[in-house]
Amino acid sequence: MTTHESVPTLSLGHASTPGLEIPQIGFGVWEVPDTDVDAAFGRALEIGYRHIDTARIYGNEDGVGRVLGREDVDRDDVFVTTKVWNDDHTNVPAAFDASMGRLGLEVLDLYLIHWPAPEQDVYVDAWTAMLDLQRQGRVRSVGVCNFQVPHLQRLLDETGVLPSINQIELSPYLQQRELRAFHAEHGIVTEAWSPLAVRAGLLDDPVVVELAAKHEVTPAQLVLRWHVELDNVVLTRSVTPARIAENFEIFGFALEDDDLEALAGLDRGTRTGPDPDTFG
Repeated sequence: MTTHESVPTLSLGHASTPGLEIPQIGFGVWEVPDTDVDAAFGRALEIGYRHIDTARIYGNEDGVGRVLGREDVDRDDVFVTTKVWNDDHTNVPAAFDASMGRLGLEVLDLYLIHWPAPEQDVYVDAWTAMLDLQRQGRVRSVGVCNFQVPHLQRLLDETGVLPSINQIELSPYLQQRELRAFHAEHGIVTEAWSPLAVRAGLLDDPVVVELAAKHEVTPAQLVLRWHVELDNVVLTRSVTPARIAENFEIFGFALEDDDLEALAGLDRGTRTGPDPDTFG
């Protein structure tokens, strides 16, 4: 397999191997049963995805590992992310070893702290352990998910090293401008989960529907394109072959300034997932 040339990449800095690039669109397997990963992830690779996002808590690292181990898959051609769960913040090395065993990998591209779980108050210790794994060459880059500005500032204050990336809930209904501004100021890549805010009804919003019709694309394609044009990494998820392909076909059109202005006006601060300040 060769990297799909139409997919742009973003550079990962900070706690990363120099020159490491992440494909701007990824295939996520949250809520995908392990038995369904082979077909879904396999189809995504056929279409052109070269970025897979899993986590220990998803219960499907084995399935991802099965696909990565296929003879027709070039491991070096696929960017692989997994995550450490909240109950392993004081046990990062062992959790990492277990994930790598399930994935069947020697070196991981990106390892993330899944949530700050601030009431436990050990995410700085977890971050220090993550940095040790990166220094040992066992993972090319380390980052976080769902960290707020105070969490990120504390990492900087206490360790001197910021994450390469912060994977956060992000959509036109939840634009997180303050957090994205902190990312931009400090060279942290923004990665979006729940980018389509399906549970909040974003794809039926009249503004989204109208702009999608204007560009002759689906509402989902329009919103995914919005993420790409904001220089976010965006994660898509589906087990339906046609939808997997549809979500990838976002590089043949561009949004205009008035489109971006209209979408900027949709921000409601609406979360479809947990609040990072209280979860975990």
